Amino acid sequence: MISPEGGHVLCVREEHTDDAEAGVRRAIVAVPLDGSAAADPDAVTVVAVGHHFLACPRISPDGRFLSWIGWDHPNMPWDSTHLRLAELRDGRATGTRTVAGGADEAVVQAEWADATTLYCVTDPDGWWNPHRVTLDADGAVASGPDPLVGVRAEEFGGPLWQLGACWMTPVPDGRIAAVHGTADTRMGLLRPETGEITDVGTPHTEWSGKLALAGADGTTLVGLAAAPDRPVAVVAVDLRDGSWRELAGGADAATGAVPFADYLPRPEARVFAGPHGREVHANLYPPFHPEVTGPEGEAAPYVVWVHGGPTSRTPMIYDQEIAYFTSRGIGVVEVNYGGSTGFGRAYRERLRGSWGVVDVEDSVSVAQGLVDEGLADPARLAIRGGSAGGFTSAAALAFSELFRCAAIQFPIVDLAGWRTGETHDFESQYPESIVGPWPSAKDVYARNSPVDHAEDITAPFVLLQGLEDEICPPVQCERFLSRIRGVPHAYLTFEGEQHGFRREETIRTAIEAELSLYAQVFGFETDVPRLELRP
Repeated sequence: MISPEGGHVLCVREEHTDDAEAGVRRAIVAVPLDGSAAADPDAVTVVAVGHHFLACPRISPDGRFLSWIGWDHPNMPWDSTHLRLAELRDGRATGTRTVAGGADEAVVQAEWADATTLYCVTDPDGWWNPHRVTLDADGAVASGPDPLVGVRAEEFGGPLWQLGACWMTPVPDGRIAAVHGTADTRMGLLRPETGEITDVGTPHTEWSGKLALAGADGTTLVGLAAAPDRPVAVVAVDLRDGSWRELAGGADAATGAVPFADYLPRPEARVFAGPHGREVHANLYPPFHPEVTGPEGEAAPYVVWVHGGPTSRTPMIYDQEIAYFTSRGIGVVEVNYGGSTGFGRAYRERLRGSWGVVDVEDSVSVAQGLVDEGLADPARLAIRGGSAGGFTSAAALAFSELFRCAAIQFPIVDLAGWRTGETHDFESQYPESIVGPWPSAKDVYARNSPVDHAEDITAPFVLLQGLEDEICPPVQCERFLSRIRGVPHAYLTFEGEQHGFRREETIRTAIEAELSLYAQVFGFETDVPRLELRP
């Protein structure tokens, strides 16, 4: 953000040092906009430090105060964070104190409404709800953090995977524009004085944390939104009358047409019964083709899709990749297993100490639930996922016998390796909470790692990996494959790809390899190139 005098931009600086103990250092800094820092690094002013990770620096409208969010290893930003407040004197933060957050509470966003009112999204009661911190004339906290909507069993925020997320923004008329929901999300206008929320009337059922105000008077809200039958679009909402329009993406502006609309599946949000009676949320996409149906009375093949993270959520939105399979007679079910966001802290923390257990159990429960309902063929079940979803997919092959094959993309397969230096700084201590403290829980790392149980895998699989991936490096896949014994599989690597595939050629190759795997294992014909599976 721009400093009060307009000559600097405030941002989070990350420095990688040669000192192994110091590692990565971060600070909130002021960078001069005249370009002088390009020649003179000392032109950059350090404004605030104090935590290993920093996010969301915001200056009060009168330029007097700076707020920001900080946290430290081994916490992740959805575990415990601190909302920090300091007075700005000569461009530096002084008198820093914590005004919200702390142990087992995660502030994920904070925004100033005026010189003495700071709104934040935090979860002291188990849900990311909006709160207000009020300052007195001297800058001391007069009250708060006070909840604006009581304790509302829905989320007004999400996990801080990247900097710059914005789920709420105060608007000039005193209301707050806020994304909120659970299985889906809506755009609401919140009146802080009453807690009343009025949702904007658009056809979009999923809004992301990418809000911004536009226009000189701030009466236009811009955000990213989608629906199962509408592609992601940049949507502008007039806050005066609630009218809206799609600025880019979405439906065709002239005709209202949506690409491949006739081939889109008809999804349904579902809740399945997991072990010990726990609820498991999922998005169900039955097979669908406008001109073809499957054999009468025959259950369909299904693929369980497992999202990454694992602290994340799969939204139910327009997805051509899902339609690629459902239009070919293969059902898809996306599992928001225990550990996923969007359903409160208790649901999110089911994965504590249980990564490789709860996520696998929930994936198996959803697949078995579809079998029990007669929707899925038990002899034609598959699982697929990337990153943490790749971990769960590999673990499901090692620890269960339900799935007949798997498509595993850029996965974590060796928890011990991942914890001891085979990933980047942000996630380097992530397993401390969802697996256990290292090295005292070393046996848990081995017990839950697919690499340590590779010899138990009997189902065919395809493994897809970007060779420039620094989050889940190829060495993990290579270690895993060296321990596979006699199982038909394929290992496809891609030059120039990092964590997640971006090139059209790579995406096409990956999805066709996946379909070929299913065709060979499930026994049907397809027109894609045949994937060679070797023991």
